[in-house]
Amino acid sequence: MNMSFYVGALGASASQKKLDVIGNNLANINTDGFKPKNAVFSELINYNLNDSPEARTELQAGAGTAVVRTNTEHGTAAFMSTGQPNDYAIGMDHAFFKLQDPKSGAITYTRNGHFHAGELPDGKFYLLTDSGKHVLDEKGEKMLADASGVQMLEDAKKRGQNRENEIYENENNKDIKEEERQRVGVYTLTYPSRLVNKGDNEFAVRAGDTQNPDKVVENPVLEEGTLERSGTDMAKEMTRLIESQRAFSYALKMVQTSDEVEGTINQLRG
Repeated sequence: MNMSFYVGALGASASQKKLDVIGNNLANINTDGFKPKNAVFSELINYNLNDSPEARTELQAGAGTAVVRTNTEHGTAAFMSTGQPNDYAIGMDHAFFKLQDPKSGAITYTRNGHFHAGELPDGKFYLLTDSGKHVLDEKGEKMLADASGVQMLEDAKKRGQNRENEIYENENNKDIKEEERQRVGVYTLTYPSRLVNKGDNEFAVRAGDTQNPDKVVENPVLEEGTLERSGTDMAKEMTRLIESQRAFSYALKMVQTSDEVEGTINQLRG
């Protein structure tokens, strides 16, 4: 079997993988905080075409190409106002919310700031993700949610007081200083590109990677009542889709032609 057959087959396989990446980007065009990925190609073995051991030529040939990795673009996308107090958007590149799994304690990072207040068995309300993970504050501690509205309603029912009076009382009896309040932690990492995609729009530090610690951002650009929209650019992804489809078609044509040539040669030999 000649080399062109394998080169064409590898090209078709690489193009198919790129199509899969593009398809995933398009499927998440409405996912808050989603960061699109880009397939990175690498040329396989490359060698000179020499007529003899003494000859030298500028002509080169390779053994095809392959997708070696997928890069995630951790940039900032457009914002969307929701008016919900537990929604947050990070207005800076390569920064993340830090999450902790309540069961395993595993740490992950995300750009999706759609959180909610959830009451746990200890009677406290915590800021949680849709999957039930804790959102951590600037000190790496579990973030308490602003559940004052829920608490006011419960207290009003118990004491039979008017809701408006309860709200007024709550607003005038705040004894927590501003500087002592918990703040949602925004973290950055030394090498964000080395994060591993864990699914559900979350990333984690690769196991054993001690050179990629996280660091809290002292003065983050953080907007409350706002969500970051998906970073997928429809026009860019459609352009990539067309390019990949054409590359896939050309690679298959190369395989077909190589097979026909090989068949013709075998017939002539036969």
